[in-house]
Amino acid sequence: QVHLVESGGGLVQPGGSLRLSCVASGRDFSRNIMGWYRQAPEKPRELVARITSRGATDYPDSVRGRFTISRDNVKNMVFLQMNSLKPEDTAVYYCNLPLHLIPWGQGTQVTVSS
Repeated sequence: QVHLVESGGGLVQPGGSLRLSCVASGRDFSRNIMGWYRQAPEKPRELVARITSRGATDYPDSVRGRFTISRDNVKNMVFLQMNSLKPEDTAVYYCNLPLHLIPWGQGTQVTVSS
């Protein structure tokens, strides 16, 4: 059975940084595109970063230049480095496989507030 476990969220002031981690278990994900999503209250879940098995990355305009996704294929992990955080980045953050969604994890709460 596959599982996704996210961690690393917290409360941070505007302009601050956080690094999120996601551990995927149950099978080998090294050949899959992996991504980070977020969902703010009363808003749909949105994809904020994705990375191919070879490390090519893609971001929406809202986070490009501030967020960096990376992965460790040996450990089946994906990371999201978030810099220059803004209040509008406040959301629950999740990882998943954009082309082959699997059951969502519990997510990790990121709150950007002064």
